[in-house]
Amino acid sequence: MFQNIEEIKQAIQTICEEKNISIDSVIESIEAALAAAYRKDFGDKNQNIKIKFDLETGNIKVWDEKIIVENKDLEKEAEEYQEIKDSLKEGEEIPEDFHKFNPKTELMVSDAREIKKKIKIGDELKIDLEIPSDFGRIAAQTAKQVIIQRIREAERETILNEFKKREGEVINTVVQRREGPNVIVDLNKTMGLLPPEEQVRNDNYSTGSRLRVIILKVEDTNRGPKIVVSRAHPEVVNKIFSLEVPEISNGIVEIKAIARDPGSRTKIAVHSKEDNIDPIGSCVGQKGSRVQTIIGELGGEKIDIIQWDKNPATFIQNSLSPAKIINIELNKKEKTSVVQVEEDQLSLAIGRDGQNVKLAAKLTGWKIDIEGAENFLKEKEEKSPEEKTEKEETKPKKVKKDKPTEEKTEEATPIEENSIKEVKEEAAPIEEKPVEDLDQSGEAEEKEKKSDKTKNDKKIEKPKKKKTG
Repeated sequence: MFQNIEEIKQAIQTICEEKNISIDSVIESIEAALAAAYRKDFGDKNQNIKIKFDLETGNIKVWDEKIIVENKDLEKEAEEYQEIKDSLKEGEEIPEDFHKFNPKTELMVSDAREIKKKIKIGDELKIDLEIPSDFGRIAAQTAKQVIIQRIREAERETILNEFKKREGEVINTVVQRREGPNVIVDLNKTMGLLPPEEQVRNDNYSTGSRLRVIILKVEDTNRGPKIVVSRAHPEVVNKIFSLEVPEISNGIVEIKAIARDPGSRTKIAVHSKEDNIDPIGSCVGQKGSRVQTIIGELGGEKIDIIQWDKNPATFIQNSLSPAKIINIELNKKEKTSVVQVEEDQLSLAIGRDGQNVKLAAKLTGWKIDIEGAENFLKEKEEKSPEEKTEKEETKPKKVKKDKPTEEKTEEATPIEENSIKEVKEEAAPIEEKPVEDLDQSGEAEEKEKKSDKTKNDKKIEKPKKKKTG
């Protein structure tokens, strides 16, 4: 049938190796494609076309496959079907015991015995069909399109089955891109979805960033497998501890419980199966090397490692660390506890915004009430506005520097011509002296200056001493 069977065979083998899918699934895709092409151009709508494709020879076999049923009156059956359909109320379905004849997949026993006399009800009848000469060309064109589609479906199914088995596993990923609030990460063979509720606020989700995530759930959708991953799930901490602490992976140290406030703080309760091994020291590591690595993986999230104990009172006491407990009263029926601490330990026991006591309750599974916590919180709320006002008062007030005042220069008002004329008229005329009088007055002044000078010279001269003989 197919002249270039060697090329087809090689192409199928290459696709199977690259896409990691089985050869049988590809052959099934080819057979379905050929059946669809035959039914479209050479078959009938009431034919259930089946095709067998031989990959070694390239030959195909075509037949119509039917299931033998008892003889039925089709008109009567149609009337009964319509009556049942009309009697149904809204939302109701046709009863399962009512079977309507399907001419595509079924054949009445009377018609079947014309082909094969010894056939019985319930048997399967295969009616061989001829292969037209034009079917080779049409089949090749149709097969290409359907084969590609079927290969994609087979690849999706392979990915779905693979990641379905890996649910709950922690894997390394790389941030590919952002789509609104969602982060798309690369899972090597496909993409994973990190929704906002599974993100941690301290994480860096820029493109190319490396993250350890847990495969939360895998769903099959019309667009292919939807793989949801998480960074905020408590199991992320559990799996990372298992990877970084050999004692946990070997089963010597056991993680009994985890309570997490993603991005802020985690409490983890550990227990050792061997007396000579310290579970807390194993998790912390030499000089805190192990726990620091885990903190770095979680984006700086703080981790409290506590000793698990089968005694609920001791376990609750350990879970509220670093606060020191005075007394614990337990109600085992209601699984509640009342804890007493010193006044100076209230803030440590409660924690910031009640974080410490909330995580302790989640870790132990007990409801924890701390005596004096309500009054402490009320006083804190009352003090908070006062502290704010005190802070505001103590804050140095910023002195506003006065801007240098610019001297306003009065604009010169233009003088009118009339006012200039008036000033000229009011001004007294200057008397003109004759030139002779001026010369006489100048000579007189010079004479006075000379006389004054001679007087001064006389005063300065001292009398000469007479010589005595």
